[in-house]
Amino acid sequence: MYGYYIGWGTLSLINAGLAQSKNRSGFGWFLLTLLLGPIATFILVAFCDRLPPQT
Repeated sequence: MYGYYIGWGTLSLINAGLAQSKNRSGFGWFLLTLLLGPIATFILVAFCDRLPPQT
């Protein structure tokens, strides 16, 4: 049972890092992944392009 929570939390951390690499809010995507899980990963990878760097 605890493995499920550890896996979900790990996925959230991975998505936060992936979002930051695309110049997006890592914390926002972390929270979104806690709610949606793998669906958030699919949205992030399939539909979110890299944003231009902010100056």
